Amino acid sequence: MQITAGLRERKKAETRQAVHEAALRLTAEHGLEHVTVEAIADAANISRRTFSNYFASKEDALLYGDEQRIRLLVERIRTRPAEESAWRALHGAVRDSYGELGGPEREWAIRARLAKRHPSLLARQLASHANLERELAQVIAERGDHGDHGTATRPRVMAAAFLVAMRIATHMWTDEQESRPLVEIMDDVLDEMARPFDTDPPTHRS
Repeated sequence: MQITAGLRERKKAETRQAVHEAALRLTAEHGLEHVTVEAIADAANISRRTFSNYFASKEDALLYGDEQRIRLLVERIRTRPAEESAWRALHGAVRDSYGELGGPEREWAIRARLAKRHPSLLARQLASHANLERELAQVIAERGDHGDHGTATRPRVMAAAFLVAMRIATHMWTDEQESRPLVEIMDDVLDEMARPFDTDPPTHRS
């Protein structure tokens, strides 16, 4: 039973990833406004009905990879050393997940450029980040070092600042035509954003 359930979940994950990749490829080739859900479903070798079982819209399919990366970050934050400040844990989790997944794939740059060009996609991305912001804030609050007498203010502000820093770094990276490693730009932006949250010295410099 457990093996069967595990295979079923893996198959679902593979289908979801295939739909995401098809959506990204078609949108990069033809533009968001010229790509339909039916075309994405055809490219992923599934039916329109099956598409709806996985994603509510083509925007959801396009942003799936972005959301998965951030959810991986949430899990990595939970495994960071307890003695780290919350911001150091956030920064360390970025480097952990970057190392695990390797350098940013081409789709990362494609997603960033598409979001900048298409208001509907950017709006969907911001809505997704609002949900993820709450998850991040919860993880930050669980670390117990937010320093504001147990209120939820500082974890929420820190989570929002972290996501803004990630977005700024990605936009800088694409604006620079990926001339520098994304992780290097992330380090710079996160260090700059850290000033109100963290007095520890940066740990990534050699």
